[in-house]
Amino acid sequence: MPIKLLIADDHQMVIDGLVSILSQETELELATPVHNGQELIHAINKSIPDVILLDLNMPKLDGIEVLMILKERFPSIKVIILSSYNHPELIEEVKRLGAKGYLLKDTPYPFLRQSILNVAKGTNWIQNISNSESTMPSYYIDDFMKKYHLSKREVEIVSMIAKGCTSKEIGDSLFISEFTVTTHRRNILRKLNIKSLATLVLFAKENGLVV
Repeated sequence: MPIKLLIADDHQMVIDGLVSILSQETELELATPVHNGQELIHAINKSIPDVILLDLNMPKLDGIEVLMILKERFPSIKVIILSSYNHPELIEEVKRLGAKGYLLKDTPYPFLRQSILNVAKGTNWIQNISNSESTMPSYYIDDFMKKYHLSKREVEIVSMIAKGCTSKEIGDSLFISEFTVTTHRRNILRKLNIKSLATLVLFAKENGLVV
């Protein structure tokens, strides 16, 4: 029985490219692709796929939000992230949320094909990123960072949030995408067990991260 595969990406050219090559595989049955997170959840409610190729940076519901929903409501669906972002903390986040793999969009087709087949058969985790870029940075450069399990980048972002900077302003200043900043913010709130930005600002002031 073929593996039912659903592609979720907001770029039509990416979808067209994936469909053109994956549709030739007899082991796969391609569902109608979707372009955002809401379309994805709607499609799953109609027909549950075996594997989803999921982009992270999508409108309406992004990939992280989709993973949260899938983990709670559709835990049997296996998800492979197909992304342009090669960020170690982001990879750890999607793995924590139940994704079965993380591939960059320039992954060679033979590896992509085999990854889909392997995940469908039960492989717990596959990954194809540059080792030099994916090595986790040294987190614990001082006692504060060690105490709260924050990276140097996360401390920078906490400080900038407390100063009133928007995600776009933070991204522009640190030369990272707004999407990456949003992911960092989620990680920071989770690590600190903080539920609101107001509490995060108070935390930053109490710990001398902002004047």
